[in-house]
Amino acid sequence: MPTTAFTQPLARAIRLTLAVGLTATSVPVLAQDAEPASLDALVVSATALKVSAPLVETPRPASVVEEEELRERNVQSLDETLRYRAGVLSGQFGDDNDTDWFKVRGFDQATYQDGLRIYREGFYQWLPETYGLERVELLKGPASILYGEAPPGGVINAISKRPTDETQGEVEIQAGTNAHRQLGVDTSGPVGDRPDVRYRLVGLYREGDGDLDYTENERYYLAPSLAWYITDDTTLTVLASVQKDDAIPTNPFKLPYGTVENTPFGKVAPSTNYSEPGYDTNERTQSSLGYELSHQINRVWRFEQDVRYSQLDLFLRSSFIFFATGPREGQRYLIYRDGETDSWTVDNRLVGTWTTARTKNTLLVGVDYQDLNTTGKEDNGLAVFGDPIDLFDPQYGNFTPIDPADLIERDISKQQTGYYLQHQLRLDDRWVFLAGARYDQAELKNANRTTGVTEGADNDQFSLSGGVMYLAPNGVSPYVSYTESFQPIASTDGSGDLYKPRTGKQVEVGVKIAPEDLDGYVTAAAYRIDEKNSLGTSLGGGVQAQDSARSTEGVELESVSYLTDQLQLTAAYTYNNAKVKANASAEERQAPLIPRHQASAWLDYAFTDLAPGLKVGAGARFVGNTRDGSTEVPSYTVFDLMARYAFAPQWQVQLNASNVANREYVASCDYWCYYGAERSVVGSLSYRW
Repeated sequence: MPTTAFTQPLARAIRLTLAVGLTATSVPVLAQDAEPASLDALVVSATALKVSAPLVETPRPASVVEEEELRERNVQSLDETLRYRAGVLSGQFGDDNDTDWFKVRGFDQATYQDGLRIYREGFYQWLPETYGLERVELLKGPASILYGEAPPGGVINAISKRPTDETQGEVEIQAGTNAHRQLGVDTSGPVGDRPDVRYRLVGLYREGDGDLDYTENERYYLAPSLAWYITDDTTLTVLASVQKDDAIPTNPFKLPYGTVENTPFGKVAPSTNYSEPGYDTNERTQSSLGYELSHQINRVWRFEQDVRYSQLDLFLRSSFIFFATGPREGQRYLIYRDGETDSWTVDNRLVGTWTTARTKNTLLVGVDYQDLNTTGKEDNGLAVFGDPIDLFDPQYGNFTPIDPADLIERDISKQQTGYYLQHQLRLDDRWVFLAGARYDQAELKNANRTTGVTEGADNDQFSLSGGVMYLAPNGVSPYVSYTESFQPIASTDGSGDLYKPRTGKQVEVGVKIAPEDLDGYVTAAAYRIDEKNSLGTSLGGGVQAQDSARSTEGVELESVSYLTDQLQLTAAYTYNNAKVKANASAEERQAPLIPRHQASAWLDYAFTDLAPGLKVGAGARFVGNTRDGSTEVPSYTVFDLMARYAFAPQWQVQLNASNVANREYVASCDYWCYYGAERSVVGSLSYRW
């Protein structure tokens, strides 16, 4: 990658930032404790309000997964992090090495890292490396009040590892099924004899095969960071990362025929690969550089700014099965992308905190800006690729490589400026009132440089939110909240008219329970989300119409608690009645992919007396049946296991197994059907200082 390709957009970002007077939060340093003494830190989040606050005292639905839990479950991808939290569906497309897949409360969600948007436009997918994370936070439901345009599912915020006060480090090696190999290095501490300057360097190498035959991925990751405590009132944290993936992509697409439907030839094996392994490739390089700056102006006001520039280079050739052409044959299509995405984001916040005789006040005033540009060559994905392939015994090589003359030049850009205001008032240490408003200006353009056709959408949107919570003396805190979302669409309908932006709203009532005698929390919530201007029925030429609406009504229960000093329970239950309704016919049907019932539980026990250093854990994940039109997908349950033993002061060995019984199941169907991830067993050995 040429140096100028990175430095020129960054310089432009810095100049524009300074020109408009735009300045970030310093996230508290988190040490790598081997075992958490309590769960107090688990209920503190900066994602729900953009200011740090206990979740049990916040009238918004949110969850947090800390680094200790990520390590304990040996999380390998972002979409594994929230498996044991309510309201989140992941793994619905099985094992996938080039995308993180989530559904939150029945909808898509926006993904952030360190409070700034990660851009995932089409096949240009930014993938956070979980070894470089210290926690993952989730804000459920519409979140436009703080985060601008986004789907109504919510916001997932991945928090990067930060420099630590004390010198510490780790070297970890892993080996497991599917030829999994991994080496991780993590070192941190003061720079020389300068306690005011601290560093961290995280590096990783990973390789392994996919669940599908002939798929694989090799990853290199490096993330340096530096924290400078300039004065008692001013801190600066610089965060950077480079990640390179070289993969044969996983395309888990299969047809209902041979998966949930019987055939004269039996069932299709889960490992069957309908792609072209010798031709398909997924080469991705993603890099970022940014900073977080915080300045305490006086006893009341603090000024914060987050800035990040990121770039993603992608070369993707990915073939997939589209439809059956005979009793045992199917036709393949091809996706081709060769281009890059560059973006920069800035979020500026002025935070005021003050008290009166009866109140505690937190006022948040912010301005944020997002700038995204994606350019490259692509195939339209609507042309057949190769000869029909045997569905039950695929043979490869019967294809013609794509002709460069068939590629089109695409340029997609997005700019968004948001102005937001939020006030949280705590009255008599018993009542919490939350109110917010936001105004966004968003501009999207989708240009086909080959044909000269440009589609665009310019939208101004006003969003509101509010909530009330009562903090009872016994730790039982009921609340009610309201939030909104919007999402512009940069394309046109069959008449050439621009689509209207999708809009969503959520009403929620719930209770958060955290009594003094419970080391942890329990939450319960009931909600309804409505989305208007959903894209629905396909028209002639494959163009979609805004002729449907989507809604979901749900109930969630979640708890993360220590039952004893050695026994910890993480449990969740979700009821989600997700519906899609066509405006013209008023026909309502169950939304595909989304189960009505989900449940999970994870127990771990530390043998502090009988076998010091030994900890074991076990979990179960249940996903109810789903429906795609007339296609029924049965429910399934899978089990996970973990055992960890610290056999010396600085040495630790760990074994993780997911889907330990290697259950074969179809995870979901949405035109295509997808087998769930097969059994994975990984052993780890780490040395920490």
